[in-house]
Amino acid sequence: MFLTITTTGTAERPATDLGFLLHKHPDKAQRFSTSYGTAHVLYPEATAERCTAALLLEVDPVALVRRGRGKGRGGAPDSALAQYVNDRPYAASSLLAVALSAVFSSALRGQCKARPELPERALPLRIEVPALPARGGAALVERLFAPLGWAVTAEPVALDEEFPRWGDSRYVRLVLEGEPRLADALRHLYVLLPVLDDAKHYWVAPDEVDKLLRSGEGWLERHPEQRLITNRYLARRWSLTRSALERLELARLAEADDTEAEEIDNAIDSAIDSATGEPAAESPAEDDGEEGSGQRPVPLAVRRREAILDALRGAGAARVLDLGCGQGQLLGALLKEARFTEIVGVDVSMRALNEAARRLRLDRPGPDRPGQDRPGLDTGSVERKSSARLRLIQGALTYTDSRLAGYDAAVLSEVIEHVDPPRLPALEHAVFGAARPKAVVVTTPNVEYNVRWETLPAGRMRHGDHRFEWTREEFRAWAEQVAERHGYAVEFRPVGPQDPEVGPPTQLALFRMAAEGGDHGTDSRSGDRTAITTKEAAA
Repeated sequence: MFLTITTTGTAERPATDLGFLLHKHPDKAQRFSTSYGTAHVLYPEATAERCTAALLLEVDPVALVRRGRGKGRGGAPDSALAQYVNDRPYAASSLLAVALSAVFSSALRGQCKARPELPERALPLRIEVPALPARGGAALVERLFAPLGWAVTAEPVALDEEFPRWGDSRYVRLVLEGEPRLADALRHLYVLLPVLDDAKHYWVAPDEVDKLLRSGEGWLERHPEQRLITNRYLARRWSLTRSALERLELARLAEADDTEAEEIDNAIDSAIDSATGEPAAESPAEDDGEEGSGQRPVPLAVRRREAILDALRGAGAARVLDLGCGQGQLLGALLKEARFTEIVGVDVSMRALNEAARRLRLDRPGPDRPGQDRPGLDTGSVERKSSARLRLIQGALTYTDSRLAGYDAAVLSEVIEHVDPPRLPALEHAVFGAARPKAVVVTTPNVEYNVRWETLPAGRMRHGDHRFEWTREEFRAWAEQVAERHGYAVEFRPVGPQDPEVGPPTQLALFRMAAEGGDHGTDSRSGDRTAITTKEAAA
């Protein structure tokens, strides 16, 4: 099993810098013991102009059988001879990937104590693997490496050169040429060698997900063959594959928003009120009712859902998007009404979606079928299904998504206040400009009402993740501008008890496409019916 890495250099940047990066001196031949044999590192050539490092792995078939107990390709327990006579000593596989990780660990991490500036430097590299098993052929090799910036040569190896009619084997001679950082090149190999072999010589445990994401950081989340790579690397273990894809999607969204994944995946409150099913941090502050009535006050969250459902019924909506669905409280209410024939919940937080799936008792995806995509997955994102009526999709609301177009209505319930103000125009475009549902329901806190809650300190917002909370005038101004820009009419409705001085605790805006009518609204300050149409709607 053999692999070479070659680079060229100049007088200012000698090619022998490769020795510093690999932490292996070009003047020495070194050997390292591994669980399945011996790895050798040597330099067939090492000059300032050209330097080649070679990794030779001598596999011990007996050790492989003893440790693997006959499992894996070429080692079926019922075929004693195949356990010892196979391609493992000769063809690149997960054995070589593990050797790369063990022998060049510092290089994989991008560390070089002697020359700390070297790991960040792009190098002209040529990598050769004389015998690489490729389940999928040379075309798959191209699909895996080319998107990473490599010029790929994958020459099929004939089964027998003396008998050309026998055709090609499933092995190729691989040559990669490009100018990446060495650490990136080694990570590509570490992940893709076992992917092409489509087999591993060891049991794939849950920690393999962390290994994959660590080595795939910066490239796997955008790779067009992400799902195939993840599935094969994790030995087609569906639970691990799903976990990896969820985390990759979260990483992609975090990168797009220039933030940390942990900051995005924060949509789950630590405690849930057992009586209301709402986040415990929200329920006490939002409970309301008449003092001395002897009845348990109706939580504001419940009133908010009732107001949203009433708006959706009035709009005649059947196919509804819950954008920023969180843990699925509104989804559960929508499912109880047969009039809503298709419901889609969207949230950036996979933790929240998983919690919603648990609470709504979503069915798990079915078993893998050869030659078919796994049900429950959608390209570029993660999707889980419960029935023909409900889907949960991971996605960022500040980016356009073609899957969200053409619905009767969309709901943004207590969502906009969680978006940084500079990002609001992006959300506006994604919802009103790209998805363009016939109706949009938006609810948000009325900051003026906060003074009515004794438990809420002055100047504090209702939730620690709120970026802002608007007055009625501020919300009205924003909504009317959005409606005018995108051809909607908008009306305003109060949610919760109306206070004569500060208004309701929650304010609701119902947008309808101008052609759909809806040119009368409720003034959130007084409760009177007033004309709230946009200029485009009036035209």
